[in-house]
Amino acid sequence: MIEKNWIKEIWEWIYCILIAIAIAIFVKYFLCTPTVVQMDSMYPTLKQGDRLLLNRTVKTFKIQLKRGDIITFEAPTKEKYSDMENVNLNNPVAQYDNNKTSLIKKFNYNVLEIGKKNYIKRVIGLPGEHVQIIEGKVYINGELLKESYLDESVTTEAMGKFYDIVVPENSLFVMGDHRSVSLDSRSFGCIPYSKIESRVAFRFWPLNKFGKVE
Repeated sequence: MIEKNWIKEIWEWIYCILIAIAIAIFVKYFLCTPTVVQMDSMYPTLKQGDRLLLNRTVKTFKIQLKRGDIITFEAPTKEKYSDMENVNLNNPVAQYDNNKTSLIKKFNYNVLEIGKKNYIKRVIGLPGEHVQIIEGKVYINGELLKESYLDESVTTEAMGKFYDIVVPENSLFVMGDHRSVSLDSRSFGCIPYSKIESRVAFRFWPLNKFGKVE
């Protein structure tokens, strides 16, 4: 009797642990997850070491994003094009070639995010909008984009090949606030909605900057 109770207790613990893991994965993938900023492409808005809470519901419920939102997305397979390479400016969508074949590989990559590389950038251009970069400024449908989140000294260089394009449907044109070092849509094209992971909800560290990130 004692041995049976011991075995039953072990199975109850295993069951509880599995339930807890399942709930944690569900929350992380579908609702929200914390992250740490590791690069300088959003400086000074975000700095290395800042800790953020990411809102995953934008992907789960396909919530419409707006200009100025700070989002995370899967890094494109091809991040830069050489001067000699041709690109299709009629369909300037970032290239992704990392499709996983087996269910286990898909689960590890998409849910556990093993081996996945994500970027964090700001939404600049929305579907159907004409984005142009001219003399260090950004224009949307011919009108100068006012970017209050940038330092006055910041200029936006037309680096890469995607600096005069119309954003395709179900895609976004994104850039980092630290324009001189940011690898973004200017280099690899627009990000499909299907590759968007989350929107930044708020910053919880450092404590003196706790709150919503604009």
